[in-house]
Amino acid sequence: MAEKQRTLKAPVKLVGVGLHTGEKVTLEIEPAPANHGYKFQRVDLDDQPIIKADCDLVVATDRGTTLESNGARVYTTEHVLAALYGCQVDNALIKLDGPEIPIMDGSSALFVTAIESVGYEDQSADRIYLELEENLPWEDVEKGIEFLAVPDENYRLTVMVDYQSPVLGTQHATMYNIGEFKSEISECRTFVFLKELEFLAQNNLIKGGDLDNAIVLVERENVSQEEIDRIAKVLGKEDRGIKIEGMGVLNNIKLKFENEPARHKLLDIVGDLALVGRPIKAHILGARPGHSGNVRFAKVLKEYMKRKEKQGRHFDLTKDPLYDINDIEKMLPHRYPFLMVDKIMEIHDETIIGVKNITMNEPIFQGHFPSNPVFPGVLLIEAMAQVGGIFALSKVEEPHLYSTYFMKIDAVKFKQKVLPGDTVVFELRLLSPIRRGLVNMGGVGYVNGKPVAEAEMLAQVIKDKA
Repeated sequence: MAEKQRTLKAPVKLVGVGLHTGEKVTLEIEPAPANHGYKFQRVDLDDQPIIKADCDLVVATDRGTTLESNGARVYTTEHVLAALYGCQVDNALIKLDGPEIPIMDGSSALFVTAIESVGYEDQSADRIYLELEENLPWEDVEKGIEFLAVPDENYRLTVMVDYQSPVLGTQHATMYNIGEFKSEISECRTFVFLKELEFLAQNNLIKGGDLDNAIVLVERENVSQEEIDRIAKVLGKEDRGIKIEGMGVLNNIKLKFENEPARHKLLDIVGDLALVGRPIKAHILGARPGHSGNVRFAKVLKEYMKRKEKQGRHFDLTKDPLYDINDIEKMLPHRYPFLMVDKIMEIHDETIIGVKNITMNEPIFQGHFPSNPVFPGVLLIEAMAQVGGIFALSKVEEPHLYSTYFMKIDAVKFKQKVLPGDTVVFELRLLSPIRRGLVNMGGVGYVNGKPVAEAEMLAQVIKDKA
């Protein structure tokens, strides 16, 4: 059964400060219609401009991913996008009254909690995945960043980080499917090395940084209290009682996982790859990732997606069919000139693929535009229905004793004309489980990989022969 897109059942509101700007911001995540995707809205600016969550709109990746469109920017977008993607929310409008997404506790956990507090609303449109048919490698040799995406039934991530640091070392993290995001990834906080803090503060970054929203890693044994006091003063945190006890984590904050830094890098990848614009089915491996590499690889995935869309849907018609015309005649009662299916290529639990070859010898062309032969749209739908009938009959014993009858046709669309010489490939999918002989399917007919017709059909399978 096709997965449906979903959004939130109701708006959720969060208040916090931006990690780098230090400005207080109110963020509201609102439900959005099907095929809307993720979009940000700066409600504090004139005309309240919209910024689409799109990797082509990324303008900066310094310590966070920044988007710009319509003269407006949104900073540090990755954690809220990771939460939405990890909760499998397809459509949302993210309103904020400041330039930066609040850092909250440095992870996605509070966003996830807010989203789950209102629940989800299923939508009528199908969820369309980016699925791979080949391996996609990418690397930045100079910076040692590597990515590889390979075909997979799930969205799986494997990450390796290596900062050549005595405290962090080499760490790995894995998410085997998106269902693990909440429990294994969402709580993992951002991190920074102590040696970076003073530089970041002096460059007008991390104004909203705090020990409550970041893990501070200490790499030296001999850090003086004087040095700590100086950094605390620059950060405006003199009253926090910052201490160091050897290498490790500042103030001995307990890590949620031994490899929490690597898991946070994985969280960032989820958020940054949400900028591709589609849910992904692939195993993605990343070595030494960061926002810059994440976004550049997101563009590789988006370019692949656009290329595949131009090529259209691919079907292998060179392999042996599952059912040839002789098999089909044993299942369907139709005969010439009304048998509209030449072969069935595949049948799975919820899908079927069938083929109809259009030739000038079709008797319909004697009367249907004989000087400009166009295959009638109603017969395309009939051919699609016959493919659906074969699917239904394949699920019963002794199919020759059953008949399939139309009950309803909805959402019929014709995309382009079908001519003699065309091969129409029909792909149908169950829209709901078969109950009491009722079969509800959605189908698309393709010529050269491009859709020519689509419809939703309800039929009933009845045993009416002895």
